[in-house]
Amino acid sequence: MSVMSSDDRVVLVTGAAQGIGAAVARMMAADGALVAAVDVDAGGLAATVADLPGAAQAYPADVRDSAAVEALVKQVEEDLGPVRVLVNVAGVLRTGPVTELSDSDWNAVFAVNTDGVFHCCRAVARRMVRRRSGTIVTVSSNVTGVPRTSMAAYAASKAASSLFTKCLGLELAEFGIRCNVVSPGSTDTPMQRAFWTGASGPEFSIRGSLDAYRVGIPLGRIGTPEDVAAAVRFLASPEAGHITMQELFVDGGAALVA
Repeated sequence: MSVMSSDDRVVLVTGAAQGIGAAVARMMAADGALVAAVDVDAGGLAATVADLPGAAQAYPADVRDSAAVEALVKQVEEDLGPVRVLVNVAGVLRTGPVTELSDSDWNAVFAVNTDGVFHCCRAVARRMVRRRSGTIVTVSSNVTGVPRTSMAAYAASKAASSLFTKCLGLELAEFGIRCNVVSPGSTDTPMQRAFWTGASGPEFSIRGSLDAYRVGIPLGRIGTPEDVAAAVRFLASPEAGHITMQELFVDGGAALVA
C-alpha cells in the first residue's frame, strides 16, 4: 500500500519531532513521500529528519500562530511543491480536576490541539480547493469517545478538533478532498511515559482502574506509534479513496466504541 504517486509526493506532518508525529513522518518517507516535517521543537525536529529513510525537510514552526502557519505552508509549497496530504499530530496535554484547572492550562491545550488544527487545515485546504484534490488526517484521541477524570481540557480540545475535521470534510467533499480522524488510546510515546511510575506504568493502562472509571485495553498491550502511523497511512492512501468524515479508533478496544 503506497500513499504516493510520482506527482503526488508532498506530505506535511505537524508534531514530527517525536512520538506519533515522528512515526508518521518515518512511514511516509519510507513510502516515497517528500515529507515537510513541522514542530516547535527545532532540535528534536532536526534529529527526526536526519533519521528519516527518505526525502524530508524540517520546518520549525508554532501551529498556535496562524500567521506563522500561513507562511509555513506557502514556504513548503514553494520549496517542495503542492501539499497533497496534511497530517495534524501536534498536541499537548495538561491534566487535573476541572475545579483546579487554571486558565493558562486550558488555553494552552486548546491553542495547540484545536487552534493549531484549525490554522493548519485552513491554510492547506485553501490551496487544496484550488487543485480539487488532497487528503487531511487529524490525529485526535480516544478520549473523544469516553469521559476521563482529570482530562477534561484535553478531551474537550480533542473532541473539538475531531468534529472540526469532520465538518471540514463535509465542506470539502465537493472538491474531492477527504478529511478523516485517527484516535489513538494509550500509546508508548513521551507524553504517555510522563504518566508512568516505574515498571508498572504500562500495566496500569492495560489493566484500567475502577477508581478512575477507566476501562483497560482488551487487546492486552499498549499501542505503538507505528500502530497509529499505519492507520494514518491507510486513510491517506488511495485504498481509502471513498472514506471521508470518519473517525478510526486505534486503542486496542479501550474506548469500547460501538
